[in-house]
Parts: sequence; C-alpha cells; structure tokens
Amino acid sequence: MIPIRQQPTVDLLDVRELRLIEVPRPPLPPEHQTARDTLWDKAAQANPALFDGPIVACPRLERTSPHEITLHWTRATYRDYALRWVPEAATLPSLFVDVLQPTDDGALLIARMSPATAAPGRWQLPGGSVEQPGPGNTLDTAGLRDNAARELVEETGVDTDPDDLTLWALTRGTNGNIGVHFMAPARPLAHLNKHFTAVVTAAEAAGQKPELDQITPVRTPADLANLTGPHVDYLEPVVDQYARILRLR
Repeated sequence: MIPIRQQPTVDLLDVRELRLIEVPRPPLPPEHQTARDTLWDKAAQANPALFDGPIVACPRLERTSPHEITLHWTRATYRDYALRWVPEAATLPSLFVDVLQPTDDGALLIARMSPATAAPGRWQLPGGSVEQPGPGNTLDTAGLRDNAARELVEETGVDTDPDDLTLWALTRGTNGNIGVHFMAPARPLAHLNKHFTAVVTAAEAAGQKPELDQITPVRTPADLANLTGPHVDYLEPVVDQYARILRLR
C-alpha cells in the first residue's frame, strides 16, 4: 500500500478504488464569466497554442473508505482555468491523468513539453487533461485508464493496452488540481526511445509540432535538479515515492 504523504504544496494519496460522480458545475456570476472570458482571450492571443476544448474538472474529492476515493466531476472547458485569476471567483480544479512508464532497469520516464504547447519546457509524466465522455455517458476508472493509454501513445508512441495500466496513486496539488496516476509495464529504454523518435519524426514530416520534445529516465528526485527548465508540482513527490517503493522490494 502507498501511504498518504504530505508535501508543502502536493498531497500524494493512496487509492485502490476510485468512484466518480458527475455533478452540476457551480453557478458562475455574470461578472465572473465576463472576467474569465477577457482573461482567456488575452492569454489565447499571447499564446496561440491555447485551445478551449471540452475537459473535465474536479470540484470535490473525498475519501469514502480507507482505500476508496470519490471524485466529484463536472464538464468544463480550458477557459474555465482562467477563473484562478479572477478575484473572489470559485475556481474549478483540473482533473488529469498520466502514466508512470518504468524502464526495465528501474528508471522512470519523464518528458518535456515542446514550444508548441501551453507550458513550453516543463517536465512532467506523459499525460494530459481528462476528456469529457460523450453526451449521456458517464466517467469511470476504465474511462480514465483509456484516457491515460491514449495520452501515452499520442505523446510517446508507446502503445499499451489500457487493461495493463494499474491505478497507482492520486495527487492533489496547486489550485487543487487532481492527478490520477497509472503504472505501466516496464519496457527497455531503447524501445521507449525508438517509439518516441518515431512520433516526433512523424509530426515534423506532417508539418506539425509534437507535444513533447524530449524524454529522459530519472531514478530519484535529485535527478530532477539536473534538468533544464521547470517541472510540474507533483513530479518530485511521485518520483520520490516511486524510488522508495523500489528500495523496499
């Protein structure tokens, strides 16, 4: 079992079962909606990589049993994140998934966002925001697993069956954002590099920019200090816990 560990800005939460409940999105006063849209439009003008697509937000998380966490989720779009900069507005924490991809010699693969993204140069695990289920459909752990597997193959070229991804932990970080982290089967680093290179080459051949521009293996949080550029808030506690578990084996 992964124990609950506290970090200055990130909680790493043990979970074996997830329960997801759709809830109505909180009401948004007209003045907050106007301020949100103004901030988003300015940000989008400054960064054309921003895309106001449909996503899932997570306004509430609760532990409903020692090993179960319930996520209350609602439908949103990327522009709703601009509410974080609107004074006195109720924010909508994001819900994202990612994949811990081990190498067969015990390292963990991390990736750097490309200049074409909303966070150029930022290091993180392969993953992204959770997409909304279709109209009338609900969201469950299997849906999150499908999202994670899709992000992994789109960003790194590593095609993993969603059923081979194991729920590993949750994190709650900056702005209350919720990350659902899945563990993938270990693969040789040469295999991972080969498939990543193929994804980047294919994107460039099509005149597109890849989401990620570099991958690298890490073993401990100390390795993160040697990277050029920032990293997401959850990365250090996740790498630390991964390394601790390896040492206990």
